[in-house]
Amino acid sequence: MTTAATTRVPQEERTRVMRARLLEATVECLVEHGFAGTSTTLVSERAGVSRGAQLHHFPSKNDLVLAAVEHLTAVRGAELAAAAADLPTGPTRTRAVLEMLGDHFASPVFFAALELWVAARTDATLLAAVAPLEQRVGREAHRLVVDALGADESQPGVRELVQATLDLVRGLGLATTITDDARRRGRILDQWALVLDTQLKGATP
Repeated sequence: MTTAATTRVPQEERTRVMRARLLEATVECLVEHGFAGTSTTLVSERAGVSRGAQLHHFPSKNDLVLAAVEHLTAVRGAELAAAAADLPTGPTRTRAVLEMLGDHFASPVFFAALELWVAARTDATLLAAVAPLEQRVGREAHRLVVDALGADESQPGVRELVQATLDLVRGLGLATTITDDARRRGRILDQWALVLDTQLKGATP
C-alpha cells in the first residue's frame, strides 16, 4: 500500500504538469494563430510534449479546446481577483478599477477567450461548453466590480450601471484587437470614472 501510494503521487503530479503545459500552450496558440490556426501538432510542439503523450491526454483538437475553455475560465477569474486585491483606496479607486478591467479585456487570456467565442458561434459542441462558463465569468466579474466600487445594487439603476461598465470596457478591449488606441481609451475611462463616482455617490442612502 505504501509503495503503491508513493509511486502513484509522482505520476499524478507528472500528469497534472503535462496537462497544464498543454493547456497553456493551447491558450498561447489561440492568441498567436487564432482558433483555425491552432492544431494539436502545434500545441504539442509549443508545450514540448510528444505527440503521443498529447494524444493520450487529449485525443482530438476538440478535446483539447474544451479543456482549454475550463482552464481559461479559471485563469481569467484568478487574474481579476489578484488585480482587485491590489486596488488602491481613496479618490483614485474608481479609475483604478476601470484600469484593472481595461487591462484584463486587453490581455492575452481575453483574446484567447474571444477566439473561442467566435468559433463557438458556428460550433454547437463548443458553444455548449463556452456559453455556461462565460456566464459564470460574467457573474463573477460583475460581483467583483460591485465589491470593488462599493456599489449598492439595492438602489435603482446601480446594477445596470455596473453592467454598463463591464460592457463598455469589454468593447474597448475588442477595439484593441484591431488597433491599439490607448490614449483614446484612457480619455474614455477618465470620463466614465467621473460618471461612476457621481452616480454611485448619488445612489448612496
